[in-house]
Amino acid sequence: MDPDQFPRVVSLACHDLRTPLATVYGFSRTLSRGGELDERNTRYLGMIGEAAEQMTELLDQLGASARIAADRWEPVLREVDTLELTREADADVPVDGVGAVVETEVEAVGRALRSLARAARVYGRVGEVAWRVDGRVLALSPIVPDAASVVTGEDVRDLGALVARQVIEALGGSFALDGETLRVTI
Repeated sequence: MDPDQFPRVVSLACHDLRTPLATVYGFSRTLSRGGELDERNTRYLGMIGEAAEQMTELLDQLGASARIAADRWEPVLREVDTLELTREADADVPVDGVGAVVETEVEAVGRALRSLARAARVYGRVGEVAWRVDGRVLALSPIVPDAASVVTGEDVRDLGALVARQVIEALGGSFALDGETLRVTI
């Protein structure tokens, strides 16, 4: 296979995997709403539905990465306030500061911010991280040493963090690690 074709193959695979995944998710939701199952089986179907949602997000990330690598990504830009965007990315991550209106790919950037915060928590083994918004600059902390190379995408261990960097940079933004703070410019 021509190496230039690989991103297109990945993109095609992501697209083709969506149909069977949607079937799994749809039937798990339908069966769990039927009310005819016991608590244990309802819980199992809930787990299947959650796993299908996670797989959908992973496919979205992988597909975006392949399109960016193939220079075929066509982001849909719209105006959004950076404070609002950061808050909506992940309701479990505290956010404060003052935002600015920017034009960006809202869904992809929101997913990127959620992925960065998750990677900082998981690989840093910290209970909580927080965003501080200053206009176009979003600061995530703490980024402890164990998490720094993963969050910045230098260590290839987290798909979400890798794609987050690709998305932000493809949209003209940047990353900078300053001590225990990751500064993302939108």
